[in-house]
Amino acid sequence: MSAALKPLTTEEFLAWERAQPGRYEFDGIQPVAMTGASSAHARLGARLIAALVNRLRSPCEVFTNELKVLTPGGRVRYPDATVACGGTDDSSDILAPVVVFEITSPSSMLTDRRVKAIEYAATPSILAYVMLDQERPEARVLHRTEEWREQVLEGTDAIIALPEIGVEIPLAAVYAPPPGA
Repeated sequence: MSAALKPLTTEEFLAWERAQPGRYEFDGIQPVAMTGASSAHARLGARLIAALVNRLRSPCEVFTNELKVLTPGGRVRYPDATVACGGTDDSSDILAPVVVFEITSPSSMLTDRRVKAIEYAATPSILAYVMLDQERPEARVLHRTEEWREQVLEGTDAIIALPEIGVEIPLAAVYAPPPGA
């Protein structure tokens, strides 16, 4: 017979997670270990960050997957990249981003498209959510208007328009073939 574990509060999770050597997301009940990324995932992430750094203007800035985003329901996420515009607290490990980026893999696609999309849509600061497919040049972009509006972009000729932060990112900048390919 096993004892049932008491669900953690968000505050209990944050205190616990900050003392851990690894990173964990929080699904509102229990910690979920963050797994390692593939080289394809890491490559896309690095190119995405470079594309954003080269295009963003103050007061907006890009952050890597080291910072947390709190979503309603007490969930804690580590998006692959975020953009925040002004007012960031340099001593905090939590952001209130304007745009969130996730790189989807076959194992994370359903969570990214369904669960995280709902969570990010319910987060007032987030105006756009971009999902980049790890295996092919495709982006799903959700923009907050009166309702969330989805746009699917395919191919390296496509451009992700993010008027929320005054940036356009060609998919070719993110999906360029690796050197020597």
